[in-house]
Amino acid sequence: MKFLVVDDSPTMRRIVTNALREIGYEDVEEAGDGEEALKTLNAGSFDFLVTDWNMPNMNGLELTQTVRQHDTYHEMPILMVTTRGMKEDVVAAMQAKVNNYVVKPFTPEVLREKIDMILKIA
Repeated sequence: MKFLVVDDSPTMRRIVTNALREIGYEDVEEAGDGEEALKTLNAGSFDFLVTDWNMPNMNGLELTQTVRQHDTYHEMPILMVTTRGMKEDVVAAMQAKVNNYVVKPFTPEVLREKIDMILKIA
């Protein structure tokens, strides 16, 4: 399974990527914002998107909405990993059709649980 991790913070991308590898997902690429993520998605073949919300150029909510309208990726599992933990933020993300939501900080175990829940549903 190939993951694309999208976050404007190189440190946070490394944390998410390392957590994915720790739970057994080795095939991971990274992008620094939604625009870069779309270019990366279109240039490769991915199975799962992990995105932050707050990013320049194109945020995670806009990225999710764009991916959901894309012929190839409209059903790709999307996990939003963000500092935005307010109920209205979670509702907005779910309305944009993310599959699940993780509030930073998180542990690899929480990441695994959310991914497992998404994959069981999908």
